[in-house]
Amino acid sequence: MSAPQQIAQDIWQAGVEAVDGYAAVAAALSGDRARPDRILAVGKAAGTMTRAALDHFGAVPALVVTKDGHGEGVPATVEVIEAAHPVPDARSLEGGAALRAAVAAMPAGSELLLLVSGGASALAEDLVAGATLEDLAALNGRLLAAGLDITAMNRERRKLSRIKGGGLLEGFRGARVRVLAISDVPGDDLAVIGSGIGAAPAAHGFAFAAEIVASNAHARAAAVQAAEAAGLPVQAEAEALHDDLAALAAHWGPRIRAMAPGALVLGGEPTVHLPEAPGRGGRNQALALALAEHIAGTQGLCIVVGGTDGSDGPTDAAGGIVDGATWGDGAAEAAAAADSGSYLERRGALLVTGPTGTNVMDLLVAVRL
Repeated sequence: MSAPQQIAQDIWQAGVEAVDGYAAVAAALSGDRARPDRILAVGKAAGTMTRAALDHFGAVPALVVTKDGHGEGVPATVEVIEAAHPVPDARSLEGGAALRAAVAAMPAGSELLLLVSGGASALAEDLVAGATLEDLAALNGRLLAAGLDITAMNRERRKLSRIKGGGLLEGFRGARVRVLAISDVPGDDLAVIGSGIGAAPAAHGFAFAAEIVASNAHARAAAVQAAEAAGLPVQAEAEALHDDLAALAAHWGPRIRAMAPGALVLGGEPTVHLPEAPGRGGRNQALALALAEHIAGTQGLCIVVGGTDGSDGPTDAAGGIVDGATWGDGAAEAAAAADSGSYLERRGALLVTGPTGTNVMDLLVAVRL
């Protein structure tokens, strides 16, 4: 690995580690001795968030609904339901029903700690009467291919759901709900994270408190700090990746190619329009390959772009690591076929981290030496 690649990846990793689910929840609970009667956690970071809460409070009945492979390390006493992402499966309905039943079973005077992170929209669902799993999977497939942002997608998902948009907590008859959330949406709006699975219903008779414990802004700030510690001036830092990836590549590609020595840190969540039969990859791999075309032939320049949760679309890669030598024969064809993952793998340019224990959208780091 070249020096720019190693430095860029180290900066990216520093950003991700700063929003680790365990550390974020541990910090939020520091000094808090109001022990909950039940812990419910849903999302890609549900496992790490739950471990922190249990380490703080001790034995509390807990349920975790998370993505396949993300429940590792959770104590054996915890009920864990793993489900599919980004397209839900039958286990998503199992997880949604279990969450709803757990909330409804809490008695008067009880206190609930609800831990929410990105991915919850697909991982847990309890459908309205008449809707089927096939309806849900088809809706998610259409939304993922349509180039919609997360707010628009979640608005559509709520139409089929009994637990999103405040629906989950409608069945709560206890005294208090505390929500700790890791944000994977622009604006860090609790009504949008997980399609509002942690939001309070419009009318309720319980005390409600919510806190965003980690976000893309936190990750970007940590990446900037890591860049500066490495002696690199930061050329730009912004949550600027909320657009179609082709438009993003056209805007940022020339700027990165022309950047002075230093680092650039961007966050957000690109959108993508998919063909009917897409190849392998996700939005981060596609953006990395699109940017590789703009920096082709340059020296001393590297771009790392990846999902902070360690996964990118329906793949086991987080994104891509590209430089001036990445773009080559077959790249244009792969980009057109939405098969960026296959091309990047052949070039040894995939970013593979495994589950990270967090999810705060995507992070891009460019480094020029």
